[in-house]
Amino acid sequence: MTTATLVLVVKRPRPGIGKQRLAAKLGRVLALRFARALLACAIEDASAWPGPVVIAPACAGDLHWAQQLIEMAAFQYPAQAVSQIEGNLGQRLNHLDQTLRALNNNPLIFIGSDAPGLGVTDYLTVLAELQRADVVLIPARDGGVVLMAGRNPWPDLSTLPWSSNRLGIGLIQACKSIGYTVCIIGDSYDVDEVSDVRGLAVTLRHDLRPARQALYALVVANLAVIRTADA
Repeated sequence: MTTATLVLVVKRPRPGIGKQRLAAKLGRVLALRFARALLACAIEDASAWPGPVVIAPACAGDLHWAQQLIEMAAFQYPAQAVSQIEGNLGQRLNHLDQTLRALNNNPLIFIGSDAPGLGVTDYLTVLAELQRADVVLIPARDGGVVLMAGRNPWPDLSTLPWSSNRLGIGLIQACKSIGYTVCIIGDSYDVDEVSDVRGLAVTLRHDLRPARQALYALVVANLAVIRTADA
């Protein structure tokens, strides 16, 4: 067991909520199905996490929903639901980080619900590197990050260029500016655009984890629509 806490930062999938770039090209119904399938992959990772887990929904009104996710997943170790506050993503993460660190001094590992490429090796490497570095990041190929782990409170994240290809660089600079050591490991991807969904037909083809196989099957079943939308 690890003392590091895995924090899943998530919006509850609803029609018209989240994945709007997908909805614009694939329609709200199919985009919602993908959002739910992506969330299932993140829950799959959280269920396998060898330590405490937090599910952090975007608003307090979804705390009951998050608690239901915890109950259905039957986590191996203690799990709880803690809501985010209003504000930009940086403000949300800073507040969530402060709230959780007030409860204990465990390292915190933040993930979202749209990075199905994360695997066991990634998580084990992050845990190992946290023994040596203050901050461990897995960058996304679009310039963002798919995982951010820290042993200490995050610097001010509110002014970072969220949802841009400069986010990763900005986050590294913010951490180094307050004296943190930063370790970058590998790279991965998140799913925001139709081209990202199309890519899942390749990246998940041989991934045998059940939620990944379900997501792969959803992509394959709708590949004609996806290709047309991505043309």
